Amino acid sequence: MRSFDAIILGAGAAGMFCAIEAARRGRQVALVDHAKAPGEKIRISGGGRCNFTNLDIRPDRFLSRNPHFARSALSRYTQHDFIARIDAAGIGWHEKTLGQLFCNGSAREIIAMLVADMSAAGVALHLATQVGEISHGDGFRVSTSAGEMRAGKLVVATGGKSIPKMGATGFGYDIARRFRLAVTETRPALVPLTFGDAQLDEIRPLAGVALPAQVAAGGMAFREGLLFTHRGLSGPAILQISSYWREGMPINVDLLPGASVTEALAAAKGVGGRQAVAGALATSLPEKLARQIVARLGLRGNLADQSKAALAKLGAEVHDWQLRPVGTEGYRTAEVTLGGVDTDGLEARSMASRSLPGLHFIGEVVDVTGWLGGYNFQWAWSSGWVAGQAL
Repeated sequence: MRSFDAIILGAGAAGMFCAIEAARRGRQVALVDHAKAPGEKIRISGGGRCNFTNLDIRPDRFLSRNPHFARSALSRYTQHDFIARIDAAGIGWHEKTLGQLFCNGSAREIIAMLVADMSAAGVALHLATQVGEISHGDGFRVSTSAGEMRAGKLVVATGGKSIPKMGATGFGYDIARRFRLAVTETRPALVPLTFGDAQLDEIRPLAGVALPAQVAAGGMAFREGLLFTHRGLSGPAILQISSYWREGMPINVDLLPGASVTEALAAAKGVGGRQAVAGALATSLPEKLARQIVARLGLRGNLADQSKAALAKLGAEVHDWQLRPVGTEGYRTAEVTLGGVDTDGLEARSMASRSLPGLHFIGEVVDVTGWLGGYNFQWAWSSGWVAGQAL
C-alpha cells in the first residue's frame, strides 16, 4: 500500500490544479484518473483553443442552490491570477466576445503547462487507473487497479455526467452519498434544446442559419448567437438559456433585438411599397428565415398591400417568437452538469465536507455551474486552488 498526504480523483482542470497547489506546498499527492490522458475536456473546449476564463467573472453568473457559495473561491483565486499563470508559461491568448479568453494556439498548451507543473511539483499521476472501493477509518483508503492507496485527505474532482463518450459518469455523486453528503438534482446544462414534430418541421428547413438573437426563459434573457439545426436550436444564446429552462416552460425568441421590424417595414412601405414583404424583411434577417416567417403568417402581396395590423403581427412574430421545447440533447452534448454535491455540506473556503474533515469536492461535481464563456473553467481553477491550500 502506498501512502500519501492527499489522493485526488479526477485529472481534469480542477483536479490537476488542486494537485499542483498541494504539491507545491510540500504535500505528497497522488492524482488518479481512469482516462488515458489528462485534461480531455480542456483539449476539446473552445473548438480546441480552450476558453480558459472570462474577464468579467462575477458570482451572479453561477447557478447554485446557494448563490453565494462560489464567492469565496472566486475572490481568492481570480481570473487575473490564472491569466498571470498563462502569461508566465508563455501561452498566447486573445479576447473574443463578452470577455471570453481563448488560447491563440491549441488547448493542448494549457494541458502541457499543467502536466509540467505537476511533474515539477512531484505529483504522482496515475492514468488509465480504475478506482474501486473507498473507505474511511484512519484516513482514506482507495482501492485502485494500480494498488491500494492511503491518505489523510481525499479530493473528489471527477466532474459531472456531461459527455459520457469521454468517460463522464456520476461517480463523484456516488462518493458523496457514500459519505452522507446530499446531492442536488442534476441535469444537462449548456446544451441544445429539442422540439416536437410541429415546431421541428419549422426549424429543420432552416438548419445552418445563424443570427444574433435574444432568448428568454425562467426570468433570464441572453443576447448572443442562435443556430438552427436538424435537431432543434443551438448556439450560445440557446446554450445559456438551457441552464434556466425547465420542462413545460416556453422560450421567447427575439430574432432582431434592439430594432423594430414593424417600424422598419412601415418606413420601407412609404418609399417602396411594391417591394415583396419577404424581400423587405430579408434586409434585416437571413433570407430563408424571412421567407419562412412571411409564409407562416400567410402574408401575400407587396408591402403596399399590408395593413398596420399585418405589419404589427409580423413584428410580433419576429420579436416574440414563442416556442415550447420538449427537452434537450442530454448529457451527450451538454458542456456541463447543472447541480451536484450540495454546497450546504461544504466549507466555502476549503471545499471540505462539514461532516467529514479531510474530504473535499471541487469543480463540476459541486452544485456550482457557470455561464457559457469560460466561467466553468474559472470555477475549476478557483475551487481547485482553495482546496489545494487546505490539503
